Amino acid sequence: MNVDLKTYIESGKAVLGIEFGSTRIKAVLIGQNKEPIASGSYTWENQLVDHIWTYSLDSIWSGLQKCYLDLLDDVKKKYDCKIKKLGAIGFSAMMHGYMAFDEDGNLLVPFRTWRNTITQEASERLTELFDFHIPQRWSIAHLYQAMLNKEEHVGKIKSLLTLAGYINWKMTGKKVVGVGEASGMFPIDIKTCDYNEEMITKFEKKAQEKGYEVSLRSLLPKVACAGEMAGQLTKEGAAKLDVTGELEAGIPVAPAEGDAGTGMVATNSVRPRTGNVSAGTSVFGMVVLEKELSKVYDAIDLVTTPSGDLVAMVHCNNCTSDLNAWINIFKEFTKLFKMDISTDELYKKLYKNAMNGDADCGDLVAYNYFSGEHITGFEEGRPLFVRTPESKFTLANFMRTNLYASLSVLKTGFDILFKQEGVQIDKIYGHGGLFKTKGVGQNILAAALNTPVSVMETAGEGGAWGMALLASYLIDKKEHQSLADYLKDEVYKNNIGIEVLPEKKDVDGFNMYIDRYTKGLEIERAAVGVL
Repeated sequence: MNVDLKTYIESGKAVLGIEFGSTRIKAVLIGQNKEPIASGSYTWENQLVDHIWTYSLDSIWSGLQKCYLDLLDDVKKKYDCKIKKLGAIGFSAMMHGYMAFDEDGNLLVPFRTWRNTITQEASERLTELFDFHIPQRWSIAHLYQAMLNKEEHVGKIKSLLTLAGYINWKMTGKKVVGVGEASGMFPIDIKTCDYNEEMITKFEKKAQEKGYEVSLRSLLPKVACAGEMAGQLTKEGAAKLDVTGELEAGIPVAPAEGDAGTGMVATNSVRPRTGNVSAGTSVFGMVVLEKELSKVYDAIDLVTTPSGDLVAMVHCNNCTSDLNAWINIFKEFTKLFKMDISTDELYKKLYKNAMNGDADCGDLVAYNYFSGEHITGFEEGRPLFVRTPESKFTLANFMRTNLYASLSVLKTGFDILFKQEGVQIDKIYGHGGLFKTKGVGQNILAAALNTPVSVMETAGEGGAWGMALLASYLIDKKEHQSLADYLKDEVYKNNIGIEVLPEKKDVDGFNMYIDRYTKGLEIERAAVGVL
């Protein structure tokens, strides 16, 4: 097998996907059967600079290069060869945010990521203007808030991009993003697979009232649907990606997508009545809709699949950051006593032990708010763990509580879809770090949503693999073959995942926990005010 894959790689047919996650940049190389055959990664962290969550340009490029070098090392170890050509490549990143550039391509203000909750006024005004929910993290909300703040740089903006769009631009020379990524910048007209023209007109008129002559079409990147070309890797792009100088230019590049779109692809959730939950630093759940919702909800965002179909998204800023921090405390404990326990083993043991806890967590409650959480109305976060003297404070209950906390805000949004809108769903797939330990995250999500949840063996590969699949669709699709059919026929034919059903005691326990969680939100508000 290794000889065959070596030949495949050396022939330049392998396809690469790279995704910039919140805490890790990952590259996945896929083979002829669309399976991951090599990977690389690089761990990074955002910084809170002047109350803004950001990543520097230097960290973006050094992180990408180190991730790619790690991939090259993996290829060398497994197949004893180099990568000089690729069949196709695609770049993805955490969605939303604000990267504003002047006419010379200079970044005007530090990159404002999705994690910032500083655009509430803009979000509310644009939601009213469009009669369409505009979340705080969307690019257009950041732009309008900058206008409301009368920030000096606004008049100098010549292009507005997301991180994925920025990478695509620097790799190809073209400012193009996939429709799923674009749908997190500005509302999309699903009939045209492009920005909503009526809303563009409304925004430009409103901006003019604020003293800004803006042409959104010239500011925003071009929109492309899955399967369309987003350019080719330039010599400059190749040199910027591969510091060894081996990678050749001319590689077809798929439209840059966000982590929402790649998550849908990585879980075969691009057809109506399918959905998925991606759980890592943040958590978001998506359901591909059969029809539009009856009204606007602050907790529900409307985005699209990479093919342009309407998707209801519940996006929560906080998921595993606080949980990871607690695991690190246990890691320090093991080091203190000179115990040789790997981080992976530590996660597995503690996660599995959580399943021995009480279904309602023994009257414990946790708020995992590292940052603000718009669905519950927090502009800032204060991680908080609360118990009474009578609570059952055991290790199992402690871990179970932190796992419940990771999915509690998500449940709020899904309750709207299922209970108020009557949305029907055939399958929910879980992917991301929370689901790596079998029988834990999957079971807890099933209890939270009271619906069956499936996890595939490839769940841990996440968005980088999804982006690689989108790149392979670009070059391998048959005439008139939809993305959904391509995934069904070429990728998931024999991979339907392992499904678990919700258990009544766990569903009841999670509901009891949510009641306690909701009542205790005032404690979290007090913590934000005091600490």
